[in-house]
Amino acid sequence: MLKGKTALVTGSTSGIGLGIAKALAAQGANVMLNGFGDAEGPKAEVAAAGAPKVGYHGADMSKPAEIAALVQACEAEFGAVDILVNNAGIQHVANVEDFPAERWDAIIAINLSSAFHTMHHALPGMKQRGWGRVLNIASAHGLVASAGKSAYVAAKHGIVGLTKAAALETATTGVTVNAICPGWVLTPLVQKQVDARAEKDGISNDEAKVRLLADKQPSLQFVTPDQLGGLAVFLCSPAADQVRGVAWNMDGGWVAQ
Repeated sequence: MLKGKTALVTGSTSGIGLGIAKALAAQGANVMLNGFGDAEGPKAEVAAAGAPKVGYHGADMSKPAEIAALVQACEAEFGAVDILVNNAGIQHVANVEDFPAERWDAIIAINLSSAFHTMHHALPGMKQRGWGRVLNIASAHGLVASAGKSAYVAAKHGIVGLTKAAALETATTGVTVNAICPGWVLTPLVQKQVDARAEKDGISNDEAKVRLLADKQPSLQFVTPDQLGGLAVFLCSPAADQVRGVAWNMDGGWVAQ
């Protein structure tokens, strides 16, 4: 379905980003990966999933100049950015009065501002070509809040608002802009929270997972990167041409409560 298209996926060397990159690759898209750490393993996985071409750029998503270079590199290597998936994110947990200002600034920069910068550079080409898909990975925390996560909640609510505004601006074009709002996904970021809970409560890792899910997610099952990849593929399909400005939660019932 996506043969001849190119997807740029930020924060895609592991977790949700890698899952979405592989799902788009399976539909025939070329993929530009981005993230920290080993790139060769993820590149091989995405190629094995079906991507005709796979690239990588190590842009620091907190730095606007590097974000501009990332989009330009994708356009230079593949000819276009047809699908933009803004997934890069970090987390820090503390009450507002204890929240380090530098951690606040970093979370807003990477979880929110980076999506503005990628869209700023990618949207003109999408509009010119008459087709494009922007998928902003928000969170259940883009729709509801949790204590101790002020910066993350603020950034993800901001992503939902940014998505709606951009969707209205592109409403008469062939470009759609939507947000995906996952619940708990067992990414490296969430595993750290599981580990911290296990240590704090003196329980096993498995029990810590159950307690984490029970707090928020009625299904008591983690959402998987593969499931999120399936939703991303749908949002890139012709069936989703009139899905514009949505914040689509895949969260095991979290926001239904």
